[in-house]
Amino acid sequence: MPRIIKNRQIVDDPWRHVADDAELSAGPAIVTLARWRRERAALVEREDPVGVRLPNTVDVAELADDLSRWAVVALEFPKFADGRAYSQARLLRERYGYQGEIRAVGDVLRDQLLFMARSGFDAFEVRADRRLEDALEAFGEFSVSYQPAADQPLPLYRRAARERGQPV
Repeated sequence: MPRIIKNRQIVDDPWRHVADDAELSAGPAIVTLARWRRERAALVEREDPVGVRLPNTVDVAELADDLSRWAVVALEFPKFADGRAYSQARLLRERYGYQGEIRAVGDVLRDQLLFMARSGFDAFEVRADRRLEDALEAFGEFSVSYQPAADQPLPLYRRAARERGQPV
């Protein structure tokens, strides 16, 4: 079984990515957006959980009505320098209130993980040529964040005021 980083731990991944032309067998499956659109009715009726893989060019606002049907939203990083999926993740969490798993897939590197988590990602398929144990260390490199983000909605000065018992 493949392994991923989820909630800052290395875990077995029960999900499998299913190609558009592949048979959809039992078990949790991540399908492409094209397949979801084509087979939506059948996928909604499926007993096993379904996730969808979104290209980073998709406007997540178009998909807001379907978010509650997906246990996983896998956002693509076609290359490490293309960060549009960061915005998608933040919108999913903050504007649309998505509570399911947001997974980074594609060209996912260690140096990006902390920033991805701050944007709303909670699962990471690290590139196959990288070690998960090395990537996991990225989460401990910074002990404090100043700015608000999906993982911490209050900026540091407000968190400090709260700790001192002052109004936030």
